Amino acid sequence: MEGRKIRVVVAKPGLDGHDRGAKIIARALRDAGMEVIYTGLHQTPEQIAETVIQEDADAVGLSILSGAHMTLVPKVVALLKEQGVDDVIVTVGGTIPSEDIPELKKLGVAEVFTPGSPTGDIIDFIQGAVTH
Repeated sequence: MEGRKIRVVVAKPGLDGHDRGAKIIARALRDAGMEVIYTGLHQTPEQIAETVIQEDADAVGLSILSGAHMTLVPKVVALLKEQGVDDVIVTVGGTIPSEDIPELKKLGVAEVFTPGSPTGDIIDFIQGAVTH
């Protein structure tokens, strides 16, 4: 992987129609030298998993504001596992209640970023988590 840019899929699962935060993160990751694939709004877990596989992504950032994170995130994680994808860093951002974060991490989410998380922290996390 040496010399290859970190590839990150940024996705908005479910019916949430607000993507300003996801676009800000996508631009920050791109500005930090990563290759970003933004899937747009209203993606199903199946579409997201397929994109991660097709794009040979190193990480996926799921942006959820709708409150459906305890349904959508486990589905994405399960679909990736079913396909034998166990080397992709899964992160979640959005309005995630603090009491749900330990359960998401137990399911395989590497990190959860709540509103107000500095973009630098997200960049640093992904760069540190993706091994070259």
